[in-house]
Amino acid sequence: MNKPGLLVRETVRMAFASLGTHKLRTALTVTGITIGVFSVIGVMTAVSALRGSIESGLSFLGANTFQFSKWPVISLNGNDWAKYSRRHNITLAEAERYQQLMSGETEIVCFSTYLNGTAQAKYLGRKTTPGMNFGGTNEYFLAANQFAIEIGRNFTAGDVALGAPVAIIGQDVVAKLFPSESPLGKQIRVNNLAYTVVGTFAAKGMSFGQSQDSIVMVPIRRFLRDNGAQKYTLEVATEAPAPELYNETMDKGISAMRIARGLKPAVDNDFEVYSNDSLLAAFAKVADAVRAGAFIISAIALVAAGVGIMNIMLVSVTERTKEIGVRKSIGARKVNILSQFLFEAVVISLAGGLAGILLGVVAGDALALVLHAGIVFPWGWAAAGLLVCSAIGVGFGFYPALMAAGLDPIDALRYE
Repeated sequence: MNKPGLLVRETVRMAFASLGTHKLRTALTVTGITIGVFSVIGVMTAVSALRGSIESGLSFLGANTFQFSKWPVISLNGNDWAKYSRRHNITLAEAERYQQLMSGETEIVCFSTYLNGTAQAKYLGRKTTPGMNFGGTNEYFLAANQFAIEIGRNFTAGDVALGAPVAIIGQDVVAKLFPSESPLGKQIRVNNLAYTVVGTFAAKGMSFGQSQDSIVMVPIRRFLRDNGAQKYTLEVATEAPAPELYNETMDKGISAMRIARGLKPAVDNDFEVYSNDSLLAAFAKVADAVRAGAFIISAIALVAAGVGIMNIMLVSVTERTKEIGVRKSIGARKVNILSQFLFEAVVISLAGGLAGILLGVVAGDALALVLHAGIVFPWGWAAAGLLVCSAIGVGFGFYPALMAAGLDPIDALRYE
């Protein structure tokens, strides 16, 4: 009754003993599998962990809001950037003309633009780190970009029209410049230009590994006057008055932007229009491309590792020919020999798979932590990885195992 169980245990014991005899060779073969599994599990873990963070980060526009821009947010074709660069900037005059055309459709039209560089705010002897977000906008920035006022006030239409030297600052700026006093009414300097603080933004936290609270906004006319209007293109965000009017408002907005840009009917749009949904769709395309790349790299690595498994198993059969002959002469059957060599191949493959899964999860979650995303364990991908590794072990180990099982015991005993 116990004979089958004893045979299985003996087969497993001999397989592990054989693998332990050639530790370095086994380890190198395991490494090949590890690299292949690591590449795909690491990518999938990172993508899964970042998905929530990226979705919230891409959803920076307010509800029912779409935005026009000279540049696309995401482009998978690098050759398109030359085309985009030839477009002329969206100017303040065009944005204001668009706002006039949309006056009967919506109340909320936000203009904004940002300084690209090393903006730094100072107050007395204190200063922020260089590279904070510094931009110009109008009174609709809060509604269009999901910001809120913590203390103080928002910009007024008068502030925007007159280009008043006032500013609203984020919580990181408050912490750096005003750790123990109210910032309201204080005069800060941004790139050596003076602005009076009239309000602070409520905290928003991190997105894509960067703080959304390291920000200073001033009225759009003041920003363009101080930094040179010709160097900047505006982004124009529009909020539909109701969800059911979103598509209708967007269609009218596109027509209004074409009129404001002076485009003839036969001319294509020379601007981009996007919403939260389109941003998420664009990210999904990027994620799909990353996944496809990971699969290709992993497939190549796993096939190479499988060939390595076949190679060492063939070498093992040659080295252990006499041992196989002895086992067959004392009653071992073909199925016992076949099972032992197949088991060795599967153990090597699964060991590499487990190591690759562990390293991939650690690396993927480490990246997620750096970008302030949640930690995940991709159970589905891990299970798939183990199944693939088992298949590789069986597939690439079957031929050497079949060769070993088919050896003639007499010829095997004579082998030197």
